[in-house]
Amino acid sequence: MVASGGPPHRGFVVWLEGLPGAGKTTVSRAVSEGLRALGVGTEVLDGEDVRRTFFPELGFSRKDRETHARRVSHLAQILARHGTVVLVAMITPYETSRQAARAAVEVPFVEVWLKCPLEVCEQRDPRGIYRRNREGSVKRITGVDDPFEEPLNPELIVETAASPVDACAGKVLEYIGSQGLLRPLVR
Repeated sequence: MVASGGPPHRGFVVWLEGLPGAGKTTVSRAVSEGLRALGVGTEVLDGEDVRRTFFPELGFSRKDRETHARRVSHLAQILARHGTVVLVAMITPYETSRQAARAAVEVPFVEVWLKCPLEVCEQRDPRGIYRRNREGSVKRITGVDDPFEEPLNPELIVETAASPVDACAGKVLEYIGSQGLLRPLVR
């Protein structure tokens, strides 16, 4: 029996991380579409959009990046606690930030590393940040002149240079399904 008055599925967080241009936002949106087709309520928290809208005072120092990750994980926790499947699309360059997010979120947490070679990300360059970095007008680009620590223990690694978006999203959806995260709540 599905719990009455509440969401048909328990909320959880899927945290997609990777270099700029690795496909975090694109894959998150495709996963969201797949979940919505199943009747599952989702929300995509794009790190860049959240920063610009809610936390414009934050810069790109390590301290500010960690603060940003902490704030986004809190938002994700609030949404997931109410039955929403939250897809966080955020660079999250430091392992300490990833582990802090995992610890802060009191619902199931799935870490997905969208692994993509820097050269491919530079070719994609959706926001022009790599080009601007080469021109000298932008500094502190993750993976170029700011570090990206490879994730130590993500639940899933998806190589986005090797597969189209729908296949990458399919891998995430398949993993979510294999973990039983879409089972209805039973009372």
